[in-house]
Amino acid sequence: MKVYNFSAGPSMLAEEVKLAAQRDFMSYDGSGMSVTEMSHRSKYYQAINDEANALLRELMDIGNDYEVLFVQGGASQQFEAVPLNLLVKGRADYIVTGNFASKAYKEAKKYGDIFEAASSKDAKYSYIPRDVSFRDDIDYVHITANNTIFGTRYASLPQTQATLVADMSSNILSEVFDINKFGVAYAGAQKNIGPAGLTVVIVRKELIGTHLPICPTMLRYSTQAEAKSLYNTPPCFAVYMAMLGFRYLKNFGGVAQMQKQNEYKAGLLYDFIDNSSFYNNPVHKPDRSFMNVPFTTPSEEKDAAFIKQAAGSGLVSLGGHRLVGGMRASIYNAMPIEGVKKLISFMGEFELNNK
Repeated sequence: MKVYNFSAGPSMLAEEVKLAAQRDFMSYDGSGMSVTEMSHRSKYYQAINDEANALLRELMDIGNDYEVLFVQGGASQQFEAVPLNLLVKGRADYIVTGNFASKAYKEAKKYGDIFEAASSKDAKYSYIPRDVSFRDDIDYVHITANNTIFGTRYASLPQTQATLVADMSSNILSEVFDINKFGVAYAGAQKNIGPAGLTVVIVRKELIGTHLPICPTMLRYSTQAEAKSLYNTPPCFAVYMAMLGFRYLKNFGGVAQMQKQNEYKAGLLYDFIDNSSFYNNPVHKPDRSFMNVPFTTPSEEKDAAFIKQAAGSGLVSLGGHRLVGGMRASIYNAMPIEGVKKLISFMGEFELNNK
């Protein structure tokens, strides 16, 4: 049975990427070694590291005034790395639009004068705050570009004179962004890039080297930039898989082409939900995510039956996050159109059988 994995992360990978990894696993590029066992100082891995960096720069149109860092620790580690590297004046504003945005805000509060400029908690994070006012003389504004649990996204970026920092873990490479609008953009890999273990940090060079004295060596952007992400042993296999994913995305037609497919997939699913009297999506329509689509049936009992029966039909990992319940379809880049269509077909059958 063909399985479509709707997990919020780690998520599914493109078939082409998995087949390439399978082919190369015993001997990468004639080395006689798997990437999992070769030295990160070898010429083979150096080539992987360089290609992954160059491909991401090409895909996101990242200029030479930015560093691309491949680090570990997940996006959650960046919740502390960001303030430790950027709090020169000691002040920053955060917009809290979900669970991970809240965690980032709470971690940053340990290191300076951190202010919650806006929040959508009042409506269970079902919208993105607009027309937010920020304080003067701050180091940066932090946002979470896409909220995995609650299914919201920034359709337009907030207007600020301060450096903009974004957690892009669940929508990086899913749509075109002008990277020049950000001082720092970071993302865990396990949704749109590759397997867990790798975190990408894109940081404007002028922001590097201003870290707080208490910033640990491993969390300093200068440490990673000077060593070209090879200060210590990197997550070699995760970087290799990211390189394969970048190759796939380039061959697909790049981020702009992927955005068209993502908008189409999400449109199919939202249209079905909106035209149903059985399913509900709670998100303010202009703020709906292309990547994560939460929805419910009329009861928790039906939600549980839906998840169980869907898994039996090869539609797996559809359970919503424990904070919100219901269902959540994560339809990242690697989710094919046919996977979304099969989900919609199942939803229609389930509705007919459970009214």
